[in-house]
Amino acid sequence: MEWAALPVSFLVALLVVPAGVRALGDAGLVRPNYAGRDLASPMGAVLVAASLVALAPLAPLDDRADLELLDPELRRWFVYVIGVAFLGLFDDFLGRGGEQGTARGWRGHAHAVLSGDLSTGAIKAVGAFALAAYATSGLGRESLDYVVDLALLLLATNMANLLDLRPGRAEKALALVAVGLCLGYWTLAPVELLGLFIGPVVVGAWFTLRERAMLGDAGSNFIGALIGVWLVTTLSDPGRLIALAVLAALTIYGEFRSISAAIERVPLLKQLDSFGRVNEPTEAR
Repeated sequence: MEWAALPVSFLVALLVVPAGVRALGDAGLVRPNYAGRDLASPMGAVLVAASLVALAPLAPLDDRADLELLDPELRRWFVYVIGVAFLGLFDDFLGRGGEQGTARGWRGHAHAVLSGDLSTGAIKAVGAFALAAYATSGLGRESLDYVVDLALLLLATNMANLLDLRPGRAEKALALVAVGLCLGYWTLAPVELLGLFIGPVVVGAWFTLRERAMLGDAGSNFIGALIGVWLVTTLSDPGRLIALAVLAALTIYGEFRSISAAIERVPLLKQLDSFGRVNEPTEAR
């Protein structure tokens, strides 16, 4: 019954996410999006809260009633997913990076550190590395495989952050990865493993696509962590190397070029990117 976490998290999210978005707005926690509209942010905090509320009935029943409602491996990856979301929240509230900030991307944060300014983005990167190393400890991986797993987690988390410049883009990347892995390996294991977090993401996408809320770094880190965990736990060794090469290439491209502009130039990607979105972008960044 490990699949039960998904419907439970979805039902809980139907109650928690709308209330959380309203609470962000009522508290004045809003930020301008790419089009200058003020939206509730960071919704990543709401996604984490919804996941934890869903865990409340599942954890004791899984342990005391022996119902096997949660995948045993969730304990290993739970810390990474929640931890990087917290680091993103730290950057959301205290960071000077982002569209109005001084440090953008890994190059920007590295320059800030070398200039004697320890940016919150740099702290987030070091913290994410620590969490990834902790999560992958004890797996018995050889040296190269261990490095590949670490890099996959970190690059996937960062990639979602790079993608999150338009509403729903990070969520669509998560959906594509889920479909690809489940069909490619003919298994529902990825959904069973992280079903606790999927329900809130699905409900939250309704708000991001309609430009009522923004994920923030907390939300993009949250989604990127899910992608990274799926890649590490599902792909074969050759598959992980291929995924790492793709993520590394996209990361390097995103450091020097606009991913949004690249998507706009490819009709199929542009159509997928705009699917379900209420307000269309006026320009690519």
